[in-house]
Amino acid sequence: MYASQQPAKVDNLVIYNSLYGPIDGHPTLGRGSDNEDRQRPGYFNEGAFGGDRLNTAASLLPSWDSSIPTEDKSQWRDPRVAKAYMQAALDSDPTSSSRSPASFRAPSGPMEDSFYLATGRQLWDASTITARTLIVRSERDFWSRPEDVTTLQRHLVRALEVRTLQIPQATHYVHLDRPERGRAALIAGLEAFLTAKR
Repeated sequence: MYASQQPAKVDNLVIYNSLYGPIDGHPTLGRGSDNEDRQRPGYFNEGAFGGDRLNTAASLLPSWDSSIPTEDKSQWRDPRVAKAYMQAALDSDPTSSSRSPASFRAPSGPMEDSFYLATGRQLWDASTITARTLIVRSERDFWSRPEDVTTLQRHLVRALEVRTLQIPQATHYVHLDRPERGRAALIAGLEAFLTAKR
C-alpha cells in the first residue's frame, strides 16, 4: 500500500505470500471463518478480536504444521528455528511473562485487512506502483492464492519491471524452513532480483 501511495519513494518491491483483491472466497480467512462477525456477515469480527489479541507461542505452530506434508516436521524445519521463532514472538511483548501461559499481544489490524482482502475488497491499487517488483509465492501457501499473483501481475501496469517467483512445495514459512525445503530458493531469488542491473 505504501508503494502504491508513495511510488517515487520505492525503487524495489518484494511482495511475499500476500493477498491481493478483488477476489472473493478464501478457505480459511474469509466468509464463514472465525474472522467474520456472525451478527454482521461480511464484516470483520471486531468483538472477538478487539484492537489486539493474545497468542501463545504454541499457537504459532498449527498452521505451519498443517502446511508440512510429512509426519516428522523436523524433516522440513529445524526444531531450533521453530523454538527461536516462538521465543522471538514472546520477546516482542515485554508483558508476555506476566500471563500464564505466556502470551504475546498482536495487533488485529492485519487480520482485519486480510479478512477484507479474502472477501474481495481491494484495499490498495497496484496500478500506481512504479518500482521494480518481485511477487513471491510458496506453492503450499495457505494465505495467498494463485489468483492473487496473477491479478497483481495484471494490475502492475506502471511497474518498471515485474517478476514472479513460485517456490515449489514451499510453505508459507519458507523463510524459516530448511534450505532444501525452499529457503535456499527464496534467498537466491531475492538476491538475483535485488542485485540485478537496471
